[in-house]
Amino acid sequence: MKRLTKVEEQVMQIIWQLERCLVRDIIEQLGEPDTPRSTISSVVRILESKGFVGHKAYGRTYEYFPLISKEDYSRQALKGLVGEYFGGSVNSLVSFLVKENDMDIKDLNEILQQLNDAENNANNDT
Repeated sequence: MKRLTKVEEQVMQIIWQLERCLVRDIIEQLGEPDTPRSTISSVVRILESKGFVGHKAYGRTYEYFPLISKEDYSRQALKGLVGEYFGGSVNSLVSFLVKENDMDIKDLNEILQQLNDAENNANNDT
């Protein structure tokens, strides 16, 4: 799966939230009315060329919608992050988060419980 730039991800977040939208809806959600329509149109066309967004034409008006769910993108992005920065080790990622975020025992126990639940669900599926 291709990666999104920061701007593309910002626009994609809006498209995921709205599910179906026009360029003007994206500009409105950005809260920056001075943003040129052509800039957002270009970003959306790039997202479309990368396979993240599709459109339906109504004359000269295009309605955009996501082709990839936010969950699928998040899953792939996290796998990439773990692979590139933590040598594929989820343990290294969790260790990093604990050190950098001063996690307390409660937070760590919640993560461990979620990991145990996920492992149990995976074992039950086989």
